Parts: sequence; C-alpha cells; structure tokens
Amino acid sequence: MSPVAVSRLPVDEVGDPSLASVVEAVASIARKDLAPLASAIDEGTVYPAELLRRLGDAGAWGSHRPRDGAADLCCAIQSISALGEVCGATAFMAWCQNTLAWYVTNSGNPALVARLADGVSSGKILGGTGLSNPMKTFYGIEKLKLKGRKVDGGYVVRGALPWVSNLGPDHLFGTIFELEDKPGEIVMFLADCSDPAVTLTPCKPFLAMDGTGTYGVQFRDAFVSDDLILAAPAGPFVKKIRAGFILLQAGMATGLIRDCIAIMNEVAAPLGHVNRFLPQQPVNFQELLTELELETMQLARDPYNADDSYWRRVVALRLRAGDASVAAAHAAMLHCGARGYLKSHRAQRRLREAYFVAIVTPATKQLRKMMAEA
Repeated sequence: MSPVAVSRLPVDEVGDPSLASVVEAVASIARKDLAPLASAIDEGTVYPAELLRRLGDAGAWGSHRPRDGAADLCCAIQSISALGEVCGATAFMAWCQNTLAWYVTNSGNPALVARLADGVSSGKILGGTGLSNPMKTFYGIEKLKLKGRKVDGGYVVRGALPWVSNLGPDHLFGTIFELEDKPGEIVMFLADCSDPAVTLTPCKPFLAMDGTGTYGVQFRDAFVSDDLILAAPAGPFVKKIRAGFILLQAGMATGLIRDCIAIMNEVAAPLGHVNRFLPQQPVNFQELLTELELETMQLARDPYNADDSYWRRVVALRLRAGDASVAAAHAAMLHCGARGYLKSHRAQRRLREAYFVAIVTPATKQLRKMMAEA
C-alpha cells in the first residue's frame, strides 16, 4: 500500500494549526498501525477497540467539541479521511465515535455533559449512533422502532434496532424513542450496552466491514435515567446536530476516493498503455476530490447554520460524495483489471466499501428524496 499522504489541504483549510497536528497524528497511526489490520477488520476477525482509544489519545474525537456556541468539523472530517484512505471500516467507526461525541457535547443536559463529555471525546468511552431508523422516520421511509414511557427518574424503553455499529458490552450509543402516550413526541437518549435489559445480537455477515462492532439491539423494558437523556423533546436537538451528522460522513468518502486514485496511479506503469482508453482517469477524480474537499471544509466551519439553503448544500454534498465513491472505486477496479479481482488486492475491498458509503443512512435514495422535498 502506498504511504498515507498527510498533506491534503493547506493548514488554513483545517483551521487551528494545532488541529492540523491532530490530522498528522491520526494519519501516522493509520499508516503504521491500522494498515496491517485493515484486512482483518474487513473480514470481521478484529474489532480495533485499542486502536480507537489510541486515536482518542491523539485527539481524533474531541476536535469538533463546541466552544463558545460554535463548532468546527474540519479537523474531525480530515481525521476520518486519513483513516478512510487506509480502511473504510475504521473510517466508519471513526464517524460513529465522532457522532457520539457530537451528540453528547451538544446536549442541553448538564448532568450528562459533565459525566460523559470528556470520556467520549477522549475515547475512554467508545460507542456510536442508532439514528438510522429515526432519520428514515423523519422522511416517511420507516416508523420508529423504539417506544418509551415516562416513569419516576427517567423512562422505560422497549423495541429493537436491527443494526447499530461501533458497539461492545461497555459502549454507549445515541438513539430516539417515541412516547407511547404522546404519538409524534420523541426523546433522544444514550443507550448503555452494559444494561442487562439491553441485548446485543451479532448480525449476519456483511459484504464488507464485518469488524465494525455492528449488532442488532433489543430493549426489554430498559430503564433510561434522566441523566442519560440527550434531549426531550428531541426535535430541536435533531435539527441542531443533523448537519454535523451528515458532514462527518464526508471523511469516509474523501479518504476512500484518495486511495482509489492511488490505486489507479500504481498500475499506470504496467497498464497505462491500455488504461488510457478508459473514460475515467485519475486526474478526473483528483479534480472531483479537490472540489468535494473544499466544499466540505466550507460547510464544516458552520454546522449550526439554520438556513434552508445551507441544509440543501449539505445534503447535495453528501449525495455527490456517495456517488463519487462508487465511481472512483469502480474506475480503480477497471484500471487494475484481473489483479484487482484478487481477494488479496485492496481494489476489490475499496469497491465493497464504496457501496457502503452509498447505502449508509442517509443512503443515496434517501438523499435524493430529501433533495426532491427540500
């Protein structure tokens, strides 16, 4: 595998120069420690909990923490991209962890923030997000799968989510339930996987990325205390964090596209004489990648922007990023030819990972629906 290129955008595109050093540190860990694990993570024989905690020590999960009512996602996105250049599965887990930190540090519940913000931002506490079903619910695609009722000191929650990632027996994740006696009123909370009333069930093998700690989660009348409530009601909170939720996914796409360009360049010497007849060349994807990164960095500096035009730009960017991921991975496979079809070659892994970028919530079809209704 080619070395990770740690110099992507100028420092002023990352923001604070001290945050640029975080991206450099993450890229170094990706190159030295993650690269040897990528195949095992893809196959599901390794869930890299220790590596995720090391990335937390390097600052990967705390750079987008709100300060003085503002937040900047540039460093977090570039860190995810540096991981995605090596391993799409780990980039996805990085998105999960960053999203958990995004929820916690934006919560208006002071007890929750005081208790958990430092832990999730440092990686001492790992976890993810269970908003796939709620995000689909908001656009009329599914119905909410979790129900809850108010009791003294909190809520009792029941129901099941089919897929939640970056989980383990001591992990947390954010999700939403609907009040049983108040249809349409939703509450966002942190689920504790160590709760005996919360059951993690291994999923059937996936096409790729089996080492992402993905489980089905069942709540059997689980008690959720008030100090685990992120927002009640959750509607305004979701609107606040939704742009960050989507923008952080851009790092998965840009890192993957960058490595697909590298793959095409690696086979240029032996196969360039015939690859030049292919309609899509590395230079085309480099131009597209530059456009995507610059647009992402512009949007990432203002994640609380409430304008409808800003939200449409976020959705449109995410749609382009998913389409570009699939196109770049497809082109990389064609440039490699038969050698890319070997299980030992990362080009076929990149193609499988690219389809995940296109189908993870919000998937391409949901994004198109959102654009049509915006």
